[in-house]
Amino acid sequence: MTTKTMLCAGTALFAFAPAVWAADCASMPEAAPEGVTITEAVQTEATDEIPVAHCLLRGVMDERTGMDGKPYALRFELRMPDDWQGRFMHQFNGGNDGKVVPATGEGTGVAMGNPALARGMAVVSSDAGHDGEANPDAGLAGSNMFGFDFEARRDYGYSAVAKLHPVALALVESYYGRAPDHVYGYGRSNGGRHAMVAAERMPDAFDGLLAGYPGFNLPKAAVQHAWDVQSFRAVGDSLATAFTADELAAVSDAVTAACDGLDGLEDGVIFDVEGCQAAFDPASMSCEAGQNSMCLPEDKVSALVKIHAGPTDSSGKQLYSDWVWDTGIATGNWRFWKLESPIPPWGKKPLIAVMGSGSLAQIFTTPPTQVAGDPESLEAFLMAFDFDTDAAKIWATSEAFPESPMEVMTPPSAAEPTLDGMEAAGSKLIVFHGVSDPVFSFKDTADWYARLMENNAAASDFVRLYAIPGMPHGQGGNAPDEVDMLGALIAWVEDGTAPAAVTATIRESNEEADSGNLGATRPLCPWPQHAQYTGDDPMAASSFTCE
Repeated sequence: MTTKTMLCAGTALFAFAPAVWAADCASMPEAAPEGVTITEAVQTEATDEIPVAHCLLRGVMDERTGMDGKPYALRFELRMPDDWQGRFMHQFNGGNDGKVVPATGEGTGVAMGNPALARGMAVVSSDAGHDGEANPDAGLAGSNMFGFDFEARRDYGYSAVAKLHPVALALVESYYGRAPDHVYGYGRSNGGRHAMVAAERMPDAFDGLLAGYPGFNLPKAAVQHAWDVQSFRAVGDSLATAFTADELAAVSDAVTAACDGLDGLEDGVIFDVEGCQAAFDPASMSCEAGQNSMCLPEDKVSALVKIHAGPTDSSGKQLYSDWVWDTGIATGNWRFWKLESPIPPWGKKPLIAVMGSGSLAQIFTTPPTQVAGDPESLEAFLMAFDFDTDAAKIWATSEAFPESPMEVMTPPSAAEPTLDGMEAAGSKLIVFHGVSDPVFSFKDTADWYARLMENNAAASDFVRLYAIPGMPHGQGGNAPDEVDMLGALIAWVEDGTAPAAVTATIRESNEEADSGNLGATRPLCPWPQHAQYTGDDPMAASSFTCE
């Protein structure tokens, strides 16, 4: 269905060389579509790192000189397993892209040890049209400098996926002698954003899409970085000293004390997310309220309340989203993103003050602002960010940048989604998101899903959202964070089995999980349902129902 549509389109656009035998990996450069150069074609044996024998192709396309006078190209790799099961996956990568991540189809939301490639899926990965290491003289701001070229911005936002997808499908068909039976897309973080953008811009290109903790409103989330940094610096001489690990642990303990029993089991995992927001009173953490060791100075409580409320301009207009109070605020991941990193070249500043600052300055605002690449300058940019004048730049256009950062980066109908195109194509979308995500607000994703349900009464027939309580930006926290959402998506697409509760595990290797929870299984329920304990074995998912 979708595959034939894409390949017909590809046939019209590209001139194909004669088909080669499936086992003849070395001759695949001859099968490259016009304008595509295969730079490497190697039959690769299984290794400990990638335990699947496969044909590895690396290639380059869309080579050009940008408006900034610098060279650009779209680089990719395609891995095609010997034991092909008729499936293809477009792997969407995270961060600022700029690097060809190995095309294995692994990560949070895919069962550990069983990535897409190991399941017999051909997988493609790309750098999204720019080299993140092309500007070493720019220091820590170098990976964001592609934002000075409009086409590179657009490739990063949506065009690279659209350009590469038919090329990869054509190469797969040439290698195996037939088109894939089913076409999937998968990504997390920025990759999850890619998946949600593809759901709108390319609704008939994929049979199934898996979007993990998606930054689908990425420019708005970048405004939150400035809001966070200014709020933290108001209560600390540095970001790292604004809140100690013990203070954040006290916040987590206070949330747990107020909410842990709402789902019927006191295990430190809060499944009743919405009930918790009503039950937890941040003011209860204030030392002036005469609290115990869980208390914080009033100014620090106020800072956290401000951060969780999300950024606004001086008129009170919301600029991004509010956030959920959850236990993962005490995780190392939360601290790494918002307060402190162990990375010396970053001046031990958090990710939002380094990559986040450069991205907001050079990619997510128009016109772009060149920033110095040292940690202090990057933090200073966020400290000087004006929420009345500068925040509007995420919506701005110019002659050189005819689409705004929001237009480039977000799904076209993110504010009022219907996904009518996916519905018409018969495609499926699963979104999953950690409730304690410090980068992209779970509340923003939940609000998007609520609007989708309001705008399309049939949306639950082809879209499902799953909340993972306690999980920050990826695996971690006292959370059931090991789950095979890819398997659930495949069953939905190929067998027509709509996912209900999906069983997740609190990993034995998870050092941040409560020791009594290690190895426990829990059901992740389709949002807005949540798991409720019904008695019997507290370690078993079968002891919970979705309510």
